[in-house]
Amino acid sequence: MRHAAIFFHYVSQYMKTRLTYRVDMLMEIMSDLLFQAVNLIFILVVFGHTQLLSGWSRDEIIFIYGFFLVPFAIFGAFFNIWDFNERYIVKGEMDRILTRPVHSLFQIILERMELESLFGMVTGIAVMIYAGRNLGISLTWYDPFVFLVMVLGGAFVYAGIFVLLASISFWSDSRTSIIPMMYNIGNYGRYPVDIYNNVIRFVLTWILPFAFVGVYPAAYFLGREDWYVYAFLTPVVGGVFFAIALMVWNVGVTKYRGAGN
Repeated sequence: MRHAAIFFHYVSQYMKTRLTYRVDMLMEIMSDLLFQAVNLIFILVVFGHTQLLSGWSRDEIIFIYGFFLVPFAIFGAFFNIWDFNERYIVKGEMDRILTRPVHSLFQIILERMELESLFGMVTGIAVMIYAGRNLGISLTWYDPFVFLVMVLGGAFVYAGIFVLLASISFWSDSRTSIIPMMYNIGNYGRYPVDIYNNVIRFVLTWILPFAFVGVYPAAYFLGREDWYVYAFLTPVVGGVFFAIALMVWNVGVTKYRGAGN
């Protein structure tokens, strides 16, 4: 309850700050929507030259892309830690974090919130509805609950990977970071993994499981029964990766040496 109260207090203060500069917030939202539109146009351009991509139709891939946007929006809103190394390790702001009686990762999540990223969920759901109607997808009463569980699982996959990468900074205070590169690799998860070779498919499934953010959980709603096992593993993989990341983070905090001079 204490953490929930702190969370909602931070959200309240964040919204007050952002609404002070409403045009700036609106421009950021429009920028995100434009970026998502460009990716959608890319898919449409590809299917302007072919009818199927490794057995997947245009609307199926559009549906996968829409699903991907939902957990990615949650991740972008609450785990915006791409500059963790530069800001908290190199500049020493981790010293300030560790003086407070609240878990360090929880504090950083609150400080780095970008709630406007949640508008990506609206875009993703709209894209899914569009593609789902074209595909004639019908839902059962329990599918919204399955959707919620898989979305949270996908968000925790992303969060686990990037928290794990950020934790490396506790052992190395170098200014270089592989997190920006990992953002680009993560984009592979919004396409069917069977369009890649076996090595990349294995990496995207078990090493850097970005496939559990988009294609695998979306396959359940697309009726791809041969991929149901992977689909239902989504919350498991998300929980396991985030738990591992949290363990490594807690160990890394004990290795933190401070900014020094």
